[in-house]
Amino acid sequence: MNWTDSLEVAIALSEAHPDTDPRSLAFTELYNMVLALPGFSGDPRRSGERILEAIQQAWIDELD
Repeated sequence: MNWTDSLEVAIALSEAHPDTDPRSLAFTELYNMVLALPGFSGDPRRSGERILEAIQQAWIDELD
């Protein structure tokens, strides 16, 4: 997985953190959660607000 795989990352986050509401996360928390995912190989320096927003929105969409 990489930063641009927002749906795949969102699904993995949803599975890894089923009791977490993605709407309540600060981007710093989300960033750290993504980096901690097994199989995530994205460069930590390649993330940004736009990418984190896309991941957060995909996670929210997965819950709905």
